Amino acid sequence: MSNHVDYAQARSYCLSLDDAIEDYPFGIEPLVFKIGDERGKMFALLVRSEPAQISLKCDPDRAEMLREQYPAITAGYHLNKRHWNTIVLDGSVPDDECLALIAHSYDLVRPKRRKAKA
Repeated sequence: MSNHVDYAQARSYCLSLDDAIEDYPFGIEPLVFKIGDERGKMFALLVRSEPAQISLKCDPDRAEMLREQYPAITAGYHLNKRHWNTIVLDGSVPDDECLALIAHSYDLVRPKRRKAKA
């Protein structure tokens, strides 16, 4: 049993977020998480490798900092290198950091709610 965020835990956490769905727009891999429906924006791409890998959208300045801090975090694989990071889920990035980065990616692509006029 793994003691760090792995494929199953990352998948479960992504699906726990409001309106998150799974999609396979590129074939059997990667598993893509979007908000809303299949036309929604992607916030995570999860690959079942050993160890698993997840690509997440990230604020560009934070993305650079994370790449310097953790060898397991690199520029997004097949994605915009400025706005996406790929994380190897090998346990070297703390669980709370992994989950916070999934939430950060989700928040970046989530449709902004308009404030109701009083």
